[in-house]
Order: sequence, then C-alpha cells, then structure tokens
Amino acid sequence: MALVATYLAVITASLSLGYYTGTTSDQLPEVPLHRQFEAHSDADDSDSESESEDGDVSSLTALDDCKLVLAVRTDLGMTTGKIAAQCSHATLACYKTLLSKNPSLLRKWAQAGYLKSVVRCSDEDALLVLQAQAQSLNLCARSIQDAGRTQIAANTTTVLGIAGPTALIEQLTGELSAF
Repeated sequence: MALVATYLAVITASLSLGYYTGTTSDQLPEVPLHRQFEAHSDADDSDSESESEDGDVSSLTALDDCKLVLAVRTDLGMTTGKIAAQCSHATLACYKTLLSKNPSLLRKWAQAGYLKSVVRCSDEDALLVLQAQAQSLNLCARSIQDAGRTQIAANTTTVLGIAGPTALIEQLTGELSAF
C-alpha cells in the first residue's frame, strides 16, 4: 500500500510540475540547434536542496522524442512525501538546465508531453555510476543532495534526473525497475 501511495505522490508532483511548465513552454526563446551555450552555474535557489552540475547538454539534438527519468535511491527509506519532493527538485533542475543550455531540446520534450518515469536505484554508488554514464552521453544529468533538515543526512544524494532523447535515455535506464 505504501508503494502505491509513493507512486501516486511522485506522479502527482510530476504532473503538477509538468502542467505548470507546459502552460509556460510557449514562452521559450527560439534558439537554433547548432548554437553552443555558455557554461551555466546557478546559485542554489532552493533552501532545502543543492544540485550538482552536469556535462554539456548543448550538443544534444532534438531529433526524436525526449523524456526525463528520475532515479530514486531505495536504500534511504524516504517517505512518500520526501520522494515526491526530491523528484520535483530533480525535475526542476533538469528543466532549468535545458532552458539555459538547450531550449530546442526542451521544446521537443514539451511537445512530447513532458514524458517522465521514475525508476529504482539501489544505492549511492549505483546512482553515481548512472550519473557518470549519462554525462558521458552528454545527457542532462542533475543529482539532488538533501539539506538534512528532515529525514535525510545533509548532503546525501537522493535522486538523479536524466533528461534527453528517449532512445539514449532508454539505452541507459531501460534495465532499471519502475518505481
């Protein structure tokens, strides 16, 4: 029953964020695919999370459908609400990265209906390997570290968001179990 509640919370949070971003996606600037974007560094504008920088996603093309996969660490024992919050942070981090570094890919993701899925990741080592693999493919890979104010110790990596062309995402995460 807790698994169903967790899944529903993650879906609700993702759909809410997807709806919001979808209603504003027509405001994205038109930028040619070939344009190379400057390095992007955010100040951490979340008071409960920090995001690690990812590789250069400006070279990704929007030739096929795009999606987001959220890899959640299952070894932490996070509650349903905590998982939903962490997934929301990862979704927003990927959105902000694509908005800055590859708006064309972001538009393609919007056209695909902001496809997203949530998968299980056994522990931090598996999450770090997955992040390194995603970055080696130049995918948008953003990990979320908790601030440590509630259930999780400070600076613990909780979720990894990976966004990009569906074919590459599936190649990387297709073997992971759905949440």
